[in-house]
Amino acid sequence: MLFLDAVQATDFLTCKAKVMKQLFTILSAMVIMAACKPKAETDQTKVLSAVDSAEFAAFQEWKEQQEAKKNAETKTVYVVQKQAAATTSNSTTTATRKKWSNATKGAVIGGVGGAIVGGVVSKRNRAAGAVIGGIVGGGAGYGIGKTIDNKQNNQ
Repeated sequence: MLFLDAVQATDFLTCKAKVMKQLFTILSAMVIMAACKPKAETDQTKVLSAVDSAEFAAFQEWKEQQEAKKNAETKTVYVVQKQAAATTSNSTTTATRKKWSNATKGAVIGGVGGAIVGGVVSKRNRAAGAVIGGIVGGGAGYGIGKTIDNKQNNQ
């Protein structure tokens, strides 16, 4: 009787699985009921609530006093504007932003692209792959962009 035949073994496993499912369902229901049980309020919590509200009222009073002091100590600042010379010019100057060179654009685009490709290709350590890919891509992008800049300057 040490060895069970295949039919008895499958019946035993099926029965065991059904019992385990029922036990799991019962335990789950018990845990949910225990978690939803409201806690009884004790006298100690009521006392703490009264103390907390008294401290809060004291804090509010202190805060109002500090604001009153701050308002009393405000300083008046006078701004003196100097008038320009009699002749004024109506020309407006606009600040123009310096455009990125092709080398800079290439380095940024190559660095981002290299980091993405390095992170995707590397299976063991994606962060290291992204860093290495970013460095290599940035260098290659800078080289290509610098070549384009040199060609434009020569023309």
